[in-house]
Amino acid sequence: MSADAGPLLTPEPLIDAVRDGVEGSGWLLSGLQKTTSHEFAGRWEGETSRSAYLFFHRADDPDGVSIDVFLDETSRGIGGNLALVLEGAPVAQVGDPLAALADVASVACIYLGREPASTSPVSVRLRLDSPIQEVTDGTTELRIKVRITRSALQEGAAGVSGLATLAVRSFERLLEQKEVLRYRDFG
Repeated sequence: MSADAGPLLTPEPLIDAVRDGVEGSGWLLSGLQKTTSHEFAGRWEGETSRSAYLFFHRADDPDGVSIDVFLDETSRGIGGNLALVLEGAPVAQVGDPLAALADVASVACIYLGREPASTSPVSVRLRLDSPIQEVTDGTTELRIKVRITRSALQEGAAGVSGLATLAVRSFERLLEQKEVLRYRDFG
């Protein structure tokens, strides 16, 4: 049995499988952080979790667009997600956040496909650098996530790598859509 056969049960092979899928799609690793947390009080008292954060960028577009990956191992199992992140557009450029969220959700349904889109959170965040900043000068951040499915984890490294590759291709198609491009600050 090869090393990549069987379900993924720990963070290290999951990290490798995600990297294979994302880097194989032409994105470069910008950063990798691993953490271990121990809960001393509360609901999961005495439990330990391990997490990893991976950050990717494209060599031809290093600013404002990234793929951020969060992987987590707890007593409940292993899981994670990949997120397309766009930062920087002024609030005035984006307009009504409710309409913007609806627009992005509709194109996410189209370009993520039916199955991933049904479990893919979409968020629009508005941010002011200070409480005295003009609201229209605030910035936005768009995140579209694809969760790593249980079935991909059960398929092993090939399943997770394949899911990561499909997510990246979907993200790249989304980056071409006007409903998503409005979050880029080209100026």
